[in-house]
Amino acid sequence: MKTFSAKENEIPRKWYVVDADGKVLGRLAVRVAQVLLGKHKPTFTPHVDTGDFVVVTNAVKVRLTGKKAETKRYYRYSGYPGGLRSMSYAEKLKSKPEEIIREAVYGMMPKNKLTNQMLRKLKIYRGAEHPHAAQQPVTLEV
Repeated sequence: MKTFSAKENEIPRKWYVVDADGKVLGRLAVRVAQVLLGKHKPTFTPHVDTGDFVVVTNAVKVRLTGKKAETKRYYRYSGYPGGLRSMSYAEKLKSKPEEIIREAVYGMMPKNKLTNQMLRKLKIYRGAEHPHAAQQPVTLEV
C-alpha cells in the first residue's frame, strides 16, 4: 500500500464559525489550531496545508481561568535597549481583543514555513457579526 500525500489543489476547504462568548482562551485556541492545521481530516499531511477556514466571533467575550485575568501580561520588544513594553490582559482585551486570540492560536501552531499560510485562514471579529455569511460557515463546537 502506498503512502497517501495530499495535493494542494485537491483539498476541499470548509468554513467554520466559533462563538468565543464565555469560552476559555486556551481551549478555544487548541480547537481552532487543530482545524487550521487540518488534523481533523483523514487526509492530514504534515508538509501540506490541509486545514480549513475558521471565523471567530465575540472575541471581546473570551475568558481566562483562575487569577490569570489580573496577572497575565503580554510583552513585546523593539530590539533596542529599554525597548521592552508590557500590557496587562485587561488593557489588551479593551484595545485589541483579536490579538489575544491570534497570539494564543499562534502559540499552538508548529513553527515552520506553513504557519503564516495557515494563520491567514483565521478570521477574528470583536462582535457577533462577520462578513463571511456567503461562505455558509458551519458552527464548530469547542
